[in-house]
Amino acid sequence: MSKVTQDEINKILWDACDTFRGVVDAGEYKNYILTMLFIKYLSDTYEEKYEEYEKQFGGNESRIKRALEKENFVLPVGCHFKDIYAQKEEKNIGEIIDIALEKIEKANKEKLENVFRNVSFNSEANLGKTKDRNARLKHLLDDFNNQKLNMRKSNIGDLDVIGNAYEYLIANFAAGAGKKAGEFYTPSEVSQLLAKLVAPQKGNRIYDPTCGSGSLLIRCAEQLTKKGENDFQIYGQEITGATWALAKMNMFLHGFDRSVIENGDTIRSPLHLEDDTIMKFDIVVANPPFSLEKWGIEEAKNDPYDRFSYGIPPQSYGELAFVQHMIASLNENGKAAVVLPHGVLFRGSSEQKIREGIIKGTDVLKGDLLEAVIGLPTNLFFGTGIPAAIMVLNKNKPVERKGKVLFINADLEFQEGKNQNKLRVSDIDHIVKNFKEFKTENLYRHEEKHFSRVVDVRDIEDNEFNLNIRRYADTSPPPEIFDVKAILHGGIPRREIEDGYIQDIIDGFDISIIFDERDRDYYVFKKEIDSKEKIRELMGDVDQSIILQFERWWDKYSTTLRGIESQITEAEKEINSILKVLNYE
Repeated sequence: MSKVTQDEINKILWDACDTFRGVVDAGEYKNYILTMLFIKYLSDTYEEKYEEYEKQFGGNESRIKRALEKENFVLPVGCHFKDIYAQKEEKNIGEIIDIALEKIEKANKEKLENVFRNVSFNSEANLGKTKDRNARLKHLLDDFNNQKLNMRKSNIGDLDVIGNAYEYLIANFAAGAGKKAGEFYTPSEVSQLLAKLVAPQKGNRIYDPTCGSGSLLIRCAEQLTKKGENDFQIYGQEITGATWALAKMNMFLHGFDRSVIENGDTIRSPLHLEDDTIMKFDIVVANPPFSLEKWGIEEAKNDPYDRFSYGIPPQSYGELAFVQHMIASLNENGKAAVVLPHGVLFRGSSEQKIREGIIKGTDVLKGDLLEAVIGLPTNLFFGTGIPAAIMVLNKNKPVERKGKVLFINADLEFQEGKNQNKLRVSDIDHIVKNFKEFKTENLYRHEEKHFSRVVDVRDIEDNEFNLNIRRYADTSPPPEIFDVKAILHGGIPRREIEDGYIQDIIDGFDISIIFDERDRDYYVFKKEIDSKEKIRELMGDVDQSIILQFERWWDKYSTTLRGIESQITEAEKEINSILKVLNYE
């Protein structure tokens, strides 16, 4: 049998979702699809292990059993996918699946306790009455019985197709779930960026207080496993029970089953404690909920762990409560990165006071914790088009970075998509390179514009601790040049072409391919260019941004006011001649 590809697995799983579309909300049916994926993975992996031990021990069942008991998980008798599939025509098939899940959970209690408590394949409320429910479950089992959906190591090779398929489904469920998506999914590219910014090291304890499906934690862990390093520990907490279950299964499928993922409200009831105080970590990452109104303000005022000493955030904006929890969770050398809406950076009142404390410190709390503020492009996240920012915090900033903050404005660093924009590898690398080098990078040749800029804390204090990124690193284009002479008579001004911003866009392109010099101050389009299509034809294979700039010049200067005036005069003569023929002079 040929090895299955990632795309083949993704398609099979996505097609299986048709069983529930239009019947069950996407926010619900993801639980059924992903749980069945989990069962299929366990079954195929267990079966392959059994065959290996059967060959190794010459069919000695007692030795095979002892060997299997030492594996990463246990699959009880009767719980294999094939056992369930064989009973697909039974009238109580939903109950059969639920019983199998219960047995799997019990046999792997330490790793999977309560993971399946939020999903029932026998639920009339979610899957309909018995006849309809049974029909749907039969279709689902048939989909997962596809021969290509073989999860054996020998068939999937070295690719992490299970983890990849899992995240593929979560991403697509997020797209369908709209605003609900933020509850369980952070786009993979954003997770990768945060992981590279905090750069986990051997022996680190890594924590996410709002871990969702666990993608941020997994990306951090992969920074180490890709280098063959497994000496680290993962911790997380998630408030929503179903999403917590996704995180537990996600960790299991990625091989991080030693991770400690708790289910509960991080602000009201933090569950990662040591000696009755907040546990300390080397790395903390998070994408907390934006503008959460009922985040726990009353509990924060009387917090037994003293996490909110920089200040209590306002009732309607809880982001800085999570940030302060993250700071309280860092050890003396800890680093954190957190995704936040831009309002957190500049809103006044108590939020301004908290920013001041984080940057300047208080009488009892250390300051100078803010290492970088990074602006992201719009429309990266499912369910919201607003841009977000990343705060990077460091309890032990390098000497050369003390008293300074790096601002990076990456709002133009993205690939445009139909539904969501996406950070490219080059965009992530550009941001991370600037962060590592901690440098000021000018954006245009002749303009005071910056992609990144190192700012003294005293300048931020002068701005009343306003962290609005464009105050410090502005990527907006300079004001457009409007040349009255060119608009009246035609021609593209030389000074506009030679502007630093434009030169960065056209990036050394030979303008003589498109333009002729009219005089020392103006260029004109070549005579053979009579349309935008001709511009594209002559320019050949160049970057799209260069083509768009020349097309903008065509729109701006190919039709002059004098030309329009002449056309109006000619049209007027034509109309008058028609009126004369019709005796309407």
